[in-house]
Amino acid sequence: MQFTKIAIYALALAASTDALLTNPLKTGTDLNKITDRAYVTRDIKTPDPVPVEGQEEALELMKTGRMYRYNVLTAEESTVSLCEQEIAAYTGHKYCVALNSCGSALMLLLKTTGLKPGGKVLSNAFTFGAVPSAIEHANGKAVYVESDYNHVMDVADLHKKLEANPDCKHVLISHMRGKVADMDAIKEACDKYDAILLEDCAHSLGVRWQDKHTGHIGIASAVSSQSYKMINSGEGGFLLTDDPDIAARTAVYAGAYEGLAVKHITVPGPEYFADLPKELPNYSLRMSGLSAAVVRPQIKTLEPRIEKYNRRYWKLVETLTERCGDMLTVPVDTPGMTTAVHDSFQFNLDKKFTPEKIDIFLEQCKTHGLPVELFGHKSNARNFVNWGFAPAEDPLPMTTDMLSRACDVRMPLMWDDEDFEDMANVLCESLEAALEE
Repeated sequence: MQFTKIAIYALALAASTDALLTNPLKTGTDLNKITDRAYVTRDIKTPDPVPVEGQEEALELMKTGRMYRYNVLTAEESTVSLCEQEIAAYTGHKYCVALNSCGSALMLLLKTTGLKPGGKVLSNAFTFGAVPSAIEHANGKAVYVESDYNHVMDVADLHKKLEANPDCKHVLISHMRGKVADMDAIKEACDKYDAILLEDCAHSLGVRWQDKHTGHIGIASAVSSQSYKMINSGEGGFLLTDDPDIAARTAVYAGAYEGLAVKHITVPGPEYFADLPKELPNYSLRMSGLSAAVVRPQIKTLEPRIEKYNRRYWKLVETLTERCGDMLTVPVDTPGMTTAVHDSFQFNLDKKFTPEKIDIFLEQCKTHGLPVELFGHKSNARNFVNWGFAPAEDPLPMTTDMLSRACDVRMPLMWDDEDFEDMANVLCESLEAALEE
């Protein structure tokens, strides 16, 4: 959408404050400089709304007061148990335990697979800070594997790190922004060095590897229902596995004390629980019935939403490649990914962009209503240098170089197609403006 000078000036004078604008102009913005430029007027952090069906189910729960997952007579009456059953059916896993967050699920992936205090866990150098946080929460020690320009774990460096750390028995791979590494090669490396493979699928709900949902190459996995993921309950997560021991331990750690495991549908039989409620602590990590209620109808709409996200993504990639292909590269999906879910857009700025020009590009985007994140920014929680609680002990030159020019833009589902045309125009015009200065 192109704004004329009169239109923008009218917006600026319409109120004494900028509170009426979704993305207000910065105080002191020179209107003459943005007159002939595209401008994004929508909120980049717009989450997916909860379907009416989910709103109504949550309201009914509040009317009864039975929001606690075990305040039912049978498992089949539990909204949380039904939600677990539906998530498991979608991903193809046998067992599923709903939790208060994906971070809790990641921590329990490690606790339930035998991580010892101080035990090493190999993970992506490029991921969200919640992953090393979960390793620290499980009393483990994070060791980082390089990530490449396709934003996935580097297989060669995984071999190198496994060889250098023969005492490491866990690999927690993160499918950051839905991008999946060569999982066959990752599994081969883990098997070679006798390491347990676990998958962080927080960003990869709906993504398939070799026609199977992500989370099946490793022994167990975790998905997220935090607001910016494919299913939105504000906060929430699910641990998924085909291993009965892991499932039983997860349910008990989460809070299935005494005989409450019978109020689950997607856990193994009582023989797998035995004395676990007496042996394991209860961390009270259960998902609320309210969260499950709002998640359930969203599972039904995953496929059409994935199609919409992907259609818009590839249109954006086509436009930017055609207009600005010499200024950026777009990460390539790993062969073997049979279904991708592109609910956000990542790209790497060309080497011609110096740090100064990168700053100009980011500021140009921001000035024109489009916040673009640089993964390598000094305050970005996806930049490993900001993980002081679990610092990298060895240099990570490949990841450092990638992060220094890797950019991230959300693609809100509730935007209109025309808004993504504005996005493409702002990105291209900001790239050009940065190189001109």
